[in-house]
Amino acid sequence: MYYALRIVLSLLLLSSLQLVVGSRVSTSLSTGRQRISLNASWRFSRWTSAPDSLTYATLKPYILPSGNDFISVGSKHARPTETAPGSAVTYAQDSFDDSTWEIVTLPHDWAQEGPFNAPGISGGMGRLPSNGVGWYRRNITMDVLDTGKSVFLDIDGAMSYTAVWLNGNLVGGWPYGYASFRLDLTQYLNAGENLLAIRLDNPTDSSRWYPGAGLYRNVWLVTVDTTHVGQYGTYITTPTVSAQAATIDLTVVLENKGVASRDVEVLTEVYEIDPATEQPRADVVATFSVTAVTVAAGSVTSVNNSATMATPQLWGPPPVQTPNLYVARTTVSSNNTIIDTYDTQFGIRSVACDANKGVLVNGRAIRVQGTNNHHDQGSLGSAFHIRAAERQLEMLQEMGCNALRMSHNPPGPELLDLADRMGFMVLDEIFDCWTSSKTTNDFHQIWADWHEPDLRSFIRRDRNHPSVIAWSFGNEIVDQQQSASGGTVAQPMHDWIHAEDPTRPTTSSMNIATAGSSFANVMDIESLNYQGEGLGSDSNSSSYPSFHSKYPNKMLWSSESAAALSTRGTYIFPVASADSATVGTGSGGNATSGYVSAYELYAPSFGSSLDKVFSEQDKNSFAAGEFVWTGWDYLGEPTPYSSSRSSYFGIIDLAGFKKDRFYLYQSRWRPDFRMAHILPHWTWPERIGQVTPVHVFSAADEAELFVNGKSAGRIKKAASTYRFRWDTVSYQPGNITVVTYKNGTKWAVDTKRTVGDATKLNITADRNTITGDGYDLSFITVTVVDDNGDVVPRADNAITFSVSGPGEIVSTDNGDPTDMTAFPSTTRKAFSGLALAVVRAIPGSSGQVIVSATAAGLLAVEVELQVI
Repeated sequence: MYYALRIVLSLLLLSSLQLVVGSRVSTSLSTGRQRISLNASWRFSRWTSAPDSLTYATLKPYILPSGNDFISVGSKHARPTETAPGSAVTYAQDSFDDSTWEIVTLPHDWAQEGPFNAPGISGGMGRLPSNGVGWYRRNITMDVLDTGKSVFLDIDGAMSYTAVWLNGNLVGGWPYGYASFRLDLTQYLNAGENLLAIRLDNPTDSSRWYPGAGLYRNVWLVTVDTTHVGQYGTYITTPTVSAQAATIDLTVVLENKGVASRDVEVLTEVYEIDPATEQPRADVVATFSVTAVTVAAGSVTSVNNSATMATPQLWGPPPVQTPNLYVARTTVSSNNTIIDTYDTQFGIRSVACDANKGVLVNGRAIRVQGTNNHHDQGSLGSAFHIRAAERQLEMLQEMGCNALRMSHNPPGPELLDLADRMGFMVLDEIFDCWTSSKTTNDFHQIWADWHEPDLRSFIRRDRNHPSVIAWSFGNEIVDQQQSASGGTVAQPMHDWIHAEDPTRPTTSSMNIATAGSSFANVMDIESLNYQGEGLGSDSNSSSYPSFHSKYPNKMLWSSESAAALSTRGTYIFPVASADSATVGTGSGGNATSGYVSAYELYAPSFGSSLDKVFSEQDKNSFAAGEFVWTGWDYLGEPTPYSSSRSSYFGIIDLAGFKKDRFYLYQSRWRPDFRMAHILPHWTWPERIGQVTPVHVFSAADEAELFVNGKSAGRIKKAASTYRFRWDTVSYQPGNITVVTYKNGTKWAVDTKRTVGDATKLNITADRNTITGDGYDLSFITVTVVDDNGDVVPRADNAITFSVSGPGEIVSTDNGDPTDMTAFPSTTRKAFSGLALAVVRAIPGSSGQVIVSATAAGLLAVEVELQVI
């Protein structure tokens, strides 16, 4: 039997199509499992109030059983026998005429198109119309040959309070908008056409940031034999790892939805993933022995096995390690016929958290240089686009970032696939609140019923990702303030995580809890938000020493650091003489314009500049590292100016343009990278003769500044100093040049010069070739320049984008947090000389796309894209 299966599997491998987890199309041949995308051909409509008299309260008894598979401690829920509410709602019926509804393709965020300043939506939630009730409808076809199989609907994320009907029958749902979940459609399906209807309900005041709206992640239809590998049905660990050999432990969970017991055989073989193609190579590199098992009707059975691999290719974060990946292909056979095939991507690595050395990956200490990241993708809204996420991670990696905190909710599954492939370490996080609220309608309202199934399903979904090094089950939880109950509420979740995955530590981020508190006592890792550098610019009271003293055997890190504020390319005078200052009028802020100075010295009352953070880290080298708040600007939470649309915290702005801060982190995180970066720009006609400080970011240890060819002084960095400052320079038109040195040798040079009037545009694409699948994207940057090609630093010309050929403009942006122009607008003002357009190909197309940009009085430009 074993050798027959090997031959069959080899043939299947040679002819398989995109079986790796995370690809948009996943097709099996004779393997018994089919997973197809349901992203196309939806009809959609949205109302600001319920059009159907339905509420979560009335639907709840029928929704709760959807989480039963993830309840081990609490009571499982029985579905009421009465007819479910909504069965008479016209939107759930096949007879309803939805021809006037909008046609949409998933992932879809109904609020992304705007307009801004939606009624009842605060700046905290991004001012976009995310509230209301939305209905999605489409047909799905069941082949008569699939009669008797199990059919599941997998939704990777839907915002929020999802309820699903099939052929007028309420199947179930899931309220948490960030959860991935599965519903069993089998009993409601008919051979032929079936009407699938999904209702979402987004309340106001449900979030502290932009939540998005709609079916904003991928949706799948899975058809499989009644006996199959269950949802998240494999668990792989690598208990012993070395360069010479690794032990791989595997658990396979088998589910029998049939009416009779089933004798099956389970075989798993391991293949290397080719990083060039992201597909399995042909050779088997490890094999788990065949296991025969009987799965009783209506039951779940686990099969445990172990294998040894010689000279494994280890997974680890670059640049010092390589993120090698494998896929374990599990086949389930009955009567010599393969009835299911299930792929699990994983990596072989060891991770340890040491109280003094920090994170050890494969025995090597890796300083955590991480960022926090919210789930939206700027002008694309919350709708998940793989290329947009990849672009974000590429830029963070260029800066030297090697770790991501998923603040403050489960990410899209493909984001973890990218982290695996690119080698990021991940702090995977699930909740922003528990029993107490932060906003009126947030998760606390469903906490009692859903925190266990949400938490367990989250761990099972993500635990095979090698990028995930720790689990966070809370962020700045209100319960941390309560001396006894904080630990009481935290302890069960800590225990559940270890029950689901005993290989990784747990944590919850603390901005108030102190060392020795019941809350802090529960955590495996002590995660500090802003306490490490001392809360606020004026504080020198770091909590690192007290936590390290209280917990000498626990690792600690900053799960949020800095929270520095700035708007790209805007500089406000005078400049703070201290290395960190609280933003305000006269202190780096302009409430009238809504801008914050890009000298990168300013933070809110609880935050600090980068310089202050670095200083405290260097004084407390036992801390494992940091997750900066934040890598990118994000929609909502517009501190310090609530009238804006988006945050000021990002190292990179909302459009994806680097702020000056990017280069200060790069100088810290990539100390061997030859770079020098001058700020501010040098075009200040109103400041002739006025003091205009010049700062330089570089990993060099010495620097000399020249103003119009004359030295302004050579500076050597002192201890706890992270930038070069010439604070008494008077502005005169011309140029400034810095020459930096490291260990006495010339390191890097940068120049800024006074630019002329805007005369033309420049246009570039981040990628000139994209696929015609309707998902791939090209990000088009337009700069306003003078005759010499230099960016005009304060240009705000209105730029109009257009496309010819098989492409379309999805959105535009400029990184200005005060700009309320709707994202789909093809005309966008430049901000600090830059503007962005996001372009995709028409699905199924190929050929040439020309993207053009025009502005009144300036020479127009165009760039060519090739769609393949």
